[in-house]
Amino acid sequence: MEFEHISGLAEGKSDSTLDLTILVMRKLEAFLTESGLSTDAALVTADDMRNFIRHLQNARAFTDHPYAKAQERSLSDQSVNCYMRALRAAWNRWVREGLVPSSPFSKAKVPRASEKVIPAFSPQQIKALLGAINTSRASGFRDHTMICCYLDTACRLSELTGLRMEDLNLKERCLKVKGKGGRERIVPFGIKASKALWKYIKMYRPEPMMPHQDYVFLTKDGRRLTNNQMQAKMKKYGRKAKITGVRCSIHTLRHTACLMWIRNGGDVFNLQAVTGHRSLEVLKRYVNLAQSDVGAAHKKFSPLDNLG
Repeated sequence: MEFEHISGLAEGKSDSTLDLTILVMRKLEAFLTESGLSTDAALVTADDMRNFIRHLQNARAFTDHPYAKAQERSLSDQSVNCYMRALRAAWNRWVREGLVPSSPFSKAKVPRASEKVIPAFSPQQIKALLGAINTSRASGFRDHTMICCYLDTACRLSELTGLRMEDLNLKERCLKVKGKGGRERIVPFGIKASKALWKYIKMYRPEPMMPHQDYVFLTKDGRRLTNNQMQAKMKKYGRKAKITGVRCSIHTLRHTACLMWIRNGGDVFNLQAVTGHRSLEVLKRYVNLAQSDVGAAHKKFSPLDNLG
């Protein structure tokens, strides 16, 4: 299975996709070895995959995770679904390239993940989150600017940490990002985000350590701010703001931005162009959530029920 990394690079897969695929490949290889089964990709069967799925469903969450401790709870069905889709994509690629004769997924099916409602930040929580940042410091103003941009653009984590100066247009208030599968898109941002970006670049952004790595958001020594560093900062500010009941992550900011777009009267087609979702199915969930908000508001403000 050692040719997965080469095959993935040839198709321009993102680093996170490659990391996920390599992780689950190692888990599969360990499972097959412990079960006394062949680790030759050409000999893995549908039954082997079904047994591996059952193994994952009973595994503890965060086992072998590089940054988190193993937990008592089992893996979520979303995680199992994500792992198996990564394996299926790898085998499909190998079949196309003639490296294996067939895929075990022609018979073994990937288990479906239940639709999970992700809590969004409330307006009060967003204000508390931004208020927890010390913007008098260069790093704090950078973090404040990044969080504003994530909320205003609904970008993915890596799309802003990987943003280069040449892809930022302050005059037109838009940026060019590279999303999943290397697909580029133009994302607009508003006046408040524009002002924050202008001030950060003019007053707080350090010189890049290497001129050819001209990223927008840099550490104090001029290095690119990493995904893990930004996620850690979100957690820190969430604790400082005493936010509970919602996960303090960049993905929650993206989720909140999508929901607020629909609440403010935006349509899913323009939202799809902004977020880079390939399918409308995910975005339709935000419509349903927004409609449930309307239902709750009607219960509170019903003209007839409030006649007295």
